[in-house]
Amino acid sequence: MRGDNEEVKTLLLTVKPTGSLESGADSDAIDRAAEILRSGGLVALPTETVYGLGANALDRAAVERIFAAKQRPAWDPVIVHIADAAMLAVLVCEIPDAAGSRVDKLIDKFWPGPLTLLLPRSSAVPNAVTAGRPLVGVRMPAHPVALELIRRAGVPVAAPSANRFGHISPTTAAHVLQDLDGRIDAVLDAGPTEHGLESTVLDPCQSPMVIYRPGAVTLEQIRAVAGPVEFYRESVNLSLTPTESLPSPGVGLRHYAPRARLILVESSTEDMADRLQETSLEFKQDRIGIMLPADVPAQGFSGNFQIYPWGAWSKPNEMAHDLYFGLRALDELGCTVILCPLPPAEGIGAALRDRLRKAATIGPGRTL
Repeated sequence: MRGDNEEVKTLLLTVKPTGSLESGADSDAIDRAAEILRSGGLVALPTETVYGLGANALDRAAVERIFAAKQRPAWDPVIVHIADAAMLAVLVCEIPDAAGSRVDKLIDKFWPGPLTLLLPRSSAVPNAVTAGRPLVGVRMPAHPVALELIRRAGVPVAAPSANRFGHISPTTAAHVLQDLDGRIDAVLDAGPTEHGLESTVLDPCQSPMVIYRPGAVTLEQIRAVAGPVEFYRESVNLSLTPTESLPSPGVGLRHYAPRARLILVESSTEDMADRLQETSLEFKQDRIGIMLPADVPAQGFSGNFQIYPWGAWSKPNEMAHDLYFGLRALDELGCTVILCPLPPAEGIGAALRDRLRKAATIGPGRTL
């Protein structure tokens, strides 16, 4: 087995999103990826949220290779992906009686899907997965290729986003290779992801339940199924380099950031064009990129502006799908400053605001 710092040839394995997974080249690609996982290697895999960097979650050394490849600090726990109830039973010990009914309802409604549950870990889970914490984040992905890969590998798969730590999460295989080519064993390419944002992370054992990271499954949806729930309140003193492990994946400040300086602009739709123009005046010497909603006229943004058409403001799911792709696109165009409106906090807008605020925390990014 290679050393953690040794550069490798990253194998690109392709699966057609609408192809048959039972036989032929698509099946062979999944078998090859499953073999790599079983042998302790690293495979970037498609999910319905973003691409994840997978390793055998029960193999401590394999999980530690994820951290080395991503340059991810040990205080940041990772999520484990499963294909069936038997894998859940290996990872999780006894769930408190008071939470059992809630957990069952959430699994019945949202699995497979973009909801991660924080549950009491079993002794089979290495400390590296949970950053030494007593809870393990588990979800069953809805992507057919991810499910089939995990099933064939025969092991639960630890898989944070497949990017360098702190950078923009990948929604295509090309994004994965931009960050991790030569650092991981393989990428399983099944085309762009569906949601474009990471899963919701929920602790269902607290009362009320706590959302540590908002995502594609919204607070309103969780409340309708399982009762009272609230967002985790981060400490105002949360450090970019915490001195102790984080309580959940996705709560650290250093995430999702482009190379460019990200400036967040709070505005109504009616005033957005004027507000963006006004803000741009502060950065006359920069190459400015704008994440511009489709319902905001692009006229007037000329000269040194690069415009990314960001989906309709009235359709936040579109904006979620395109967020990371747009930030990467503006980076690739050489923008040194990116202006981005902050969506309303309702529904998936809460997840968009969470990602944008954390992306703007690194370096000189700020909200105006």
